[in-house]
Amino acid sequence: MGELSAKEIGQRLKAFRLGSEYSAEDIAAKIGISRAALYRYEKGDPPKLETLESIAELLGVSLTSLMGVGVEYVPSAVSFFERMRQAESVSEHLFVMFGPVSYLLTTDEFDDVLAAVLKEDLSSGIPDLRQATRSVDEILTILKERKKAYHERKPSVVSLVSASELERFLRNGFIGRYDLPANVLKERKEIARREVENVLDMLEKQPIGVQIGILRDSIPSTSFQIFRQPERSVLAISPFRLGEFPNVRLGVAMITSAPEALVLHEKMVNELWDRSLKGLEAARFLRKLIQETGS
Repeated sequence: MGELSAKEIGQRLKAFRLGSEYSAEDIAAKIGISRAALYRYEKGDPPKLETLESIAELLGVSLTSLMGVGVEYVPSAVSFFERMRQAESVSEHLFVMFGPVSYLLTTDEFDDVLAAVLKEDLSSGIPDLRQATRSVDEILTILKERKKAYHERKPSVVSLVSASELERFLRNGFIGRYDLPANVLKERKEIARREVENVLDMLEKQPIGVQIGILRDSIPSTSFQIFRQPERSVLAISPFRLGEFPNVRLGVAMITSAPEALVLHEKMVNELWDRSLKGLEAARFLRKLIQETGS
């Protein structure tokens, strides 16, 4: 393994470990290595192939996903958001289609409420509530690290937003389930309105490095993000979402640098961007949407 590939394998190893049911101590003991050795592998020391095979089997991922060969399949939201954090840490440009708004562009209030929203439906038929709650806490930690790094590094962001998702967000509020007390539902609708007003503010002020396009017609059903890095680009396709009725429990995300996948998705981004509302035109549309929803 070259130095770069060993570093990237270490990043994947950390992400898959965080998304598993095992602690670093558990994995080290089951594989027959020291915890210090595991941490060295995560930092980029090249492990032996048989060690990687054992770790992949224990974590329930394929060796090819762990090594980043072809398509990397990620069945855990914890692992996926950690992989996004890693990719964003070296990216110069981000092309985002995650609804209803791009997490990196959300307010501090969004983070404050997100914890409650993600935990609202955890009691509905979950076999291991303790593990699910721990996973949510890990996700929140990773997300805050992502946002902090974004504000420090300031990569450019092109965010495509669905008008229909924004409308649902305004009407439903920032909620994880329907059966909330009336006063909580009212408060969450107000929070959603303030979050959409934050998007409106960015459309009107047009801050450097942030471009937002609002799509009024049909959009892809999956969320994706393209990370443009100095030496390559990375595509992440995800079933996980953080808006109203978020999903951080079930799904399989995919990450790849395959040229064909990137070319096709970049073509789609260009087509969607061309037909989206932008700038003051988008701002007028969004202001009218806020008024019509009564938020």
